[in-house]
Amino acid sequence: MQASCEMASWYRRDAKKGCLVLTLHIQPGARATRVVGPHAEALKIQINAAPIEGQANAALVKYLGRAFKVPAAQVIVKQGSQGRHKVVEVYASTVEPETLWANG
Repeated sequence: MQASCEMASWYRRDAKKGCLVLTLHIQPGARATRVVGPHAEALKIQINAAPIEGQANAALVKYLGRAFKVPAAQVIVKQGSQGRHKVVEVYASTVEPETLWANG
């Protein structure tokens, strides 16, 4: 499992936009919000919010904002707002993406 994390296929840097692009697999309705680990080419995150009326997306944005030490407005769900597979952009973070998985 560690080898998958080191490959870090779940994120990339977009130098033109100045952001991190994260590929995530979200599991809403979990007991707690936490990073689970690699899931195919994504990072799986459990969210303690229901997948109704944008609650899970809002909780995800808030969680990622805290994790990357940026305001929630700098975390944008670019693809997958209605599904489990999401592409998220995080702007102006100085936090390395690996720490998201390392801190679980």
